[in-house]
Amino acid sequence: MKGTLESVKFLFVGPMLLVMPAVINWMTTPGHWWVQWAALGIGIGWFFSLLRVLKAIFLLGGLAALFAYLQNRKVRIF
Repeated sequence: MKGTLESVKFLFVGPMLLVMPAVINWMTTPGHWWVQWAALGIGIGWFFSLLRVLKAIFLLGGLAALFAYLQNRKVRIF
């Protein structure tokens, strides 16, 4: 679960990490766009973090639906 929480945090922090290199790139070498490689690396990490978060959401949603279904059938679980 700790990895999922870190992935949620990275979904917000990752794009902010690109702001500083983009500004530096724009100020120093506006004709050469080298920040694209940093964006590619952070983008790949961001995509896999998104997949981890979506997996956790679907898992928790499925468990909640199962619990609600069993509660509606009046089946004693605990």
